Amino acid sequence: MKTAMKRLLTAALTFFIAQAAFAGIAIEHWRTDNGVRVYFVPARSLPMLDVQVDFGAGSMFDPEGKSGVAALTRSILDLGAGERDETAIAEQLADIGAILGGSADTDRASITLRTLSDPDKQGPALAILRDILGQPRFDAAILDREKQRTIASLKDALTRPDAIAGKAFWAAMYPRHPYGRQASSESVASITREDILAFHQRLYNAANASITLIGDLSRQDAERVAQQLASAMPQGEVPALPNDPQIPKSVVEKLPHPATQAHIYIGVPAIERGHRDYFPLLVGNYTLGGGGFVSRLVKEVRDKRGFAYSVYSYVAPLRQAGPFQIGLQTQRKQANEAIKVVRNVLADFEKSGPTAEELQAAKANLTGSFPLRLDSNAKLLANVAMIGFYGLPLDYLENYQKQVEAVTVDDIKRAFSRHVQAADLVTVMVAAD
Repeated sequence: MKTAMKRLLTAALTFFIAQAAFAGIAIEHWRTDNGVRVYFVPARSLPMLDVQVDFGAGSMFDPEGKSGVAALTRSILDLGAGERDETAIAEQLADIGAILGGSADTDRASITLRTLSDPDKQGPALAILRDILGQPRFDAAILDREKQRTIASLKDALTRPDAIAGKAFWAAMYPRHPYGRQASSESVASITREDILAFHQRLYNAANASITLIGDLSRQDAERVAQQLASAMPQGEVPALPNDPQIPKSVVEKLPHPATQAHIYIGVPAIERGHRDYFPLLVGNYTLGGGGFVSRLVKEVRDKRGFAYSVYSYVAPLRQAGPFQIGLQTQRKQANEAIKVVRNVLADFEKSGPTAEELQAAKANLTGSFPLRLDSNAKLLANVAMIGFYGLPLDYLENYQKQVEAVTVDDIKRAFSRHVQAADLVTVMVAAD
């Protein structure tokens, strides 16, 4: 009894701390002298500074026939810069207890730094980051090493049904858009150092960058740090975006594989970041397939029929129309029947939307859990950087719960009817009979 009470009190305390932290978020925004967008939230309770620098340099900008350039450029960006080689950077970061990280996805490439705010630690850490932003080496030997690692990973992925399904699904959803391009061992093998240098020169610049700072800084110090980092970048230009994705023709693609479980993806390009229908789709999707064991897909596909242990759906807005997706695994002999059930559930949901009880449960979960997504500097950094990169309103986090609460059943039905038409769905099945 005491243990249960202790857990309850701990959970309550965690929730109220998260709520208090959430309530105090105010994003400050300005531009550096050379135009880099800066987003700053002071967090003075810990002697830490978290930095994220984002560039519009994701795989959507891979040159034709060179898929993989964006990922390779990012992967070797911090493996040698200025006077420091790869080993020197790793050793100096270890000495001061700082951590470099980052990633590249379809839209952006990110570099992150976590360091203590003590000047003796923060100064050297920021100096390393500044060199990476302004003087990356792109050593030929390191590029060759990373290419070989990437090729080995791609070849391994070709043996796994989930990876095969994922590649085929994106290619089918975006047949004439860069989102549908997939790196292959052949495309990666063809990438040269000159390709990397050209990609970096075109996209890693001040006009195409945003900086997010979270941590133990005053506004004055944040401006100094941002200016220090921004001044290392060339001016450059914002790249033109490709044409918006078109809704593809509805297809059912079956790919052979000896696996006993069929991997199934169903979806369609839906909405971009900042679209007015995002919150109706988000709230509605909780009931449809995003709410775990309480969702309709789980109840109908898993609980009633035992077709799948896991079935889910989600909405993933991107810079341009990102996907609405349903995913499941099932025995290959019952794959077609499972898909029929999924489509029936989706059609019924689009027609009637959630019940009043389902809507209230979805709102309660989404609003109640939201503060826990902001209960650390790292989580806050990711959210604020997303706001900055995609140009969302600065009060996005403050108004998130209000936006969720404002959604009605009619809003959900309209949003699904506009963006998730059954006649447009792409279906990819791997290892299905």
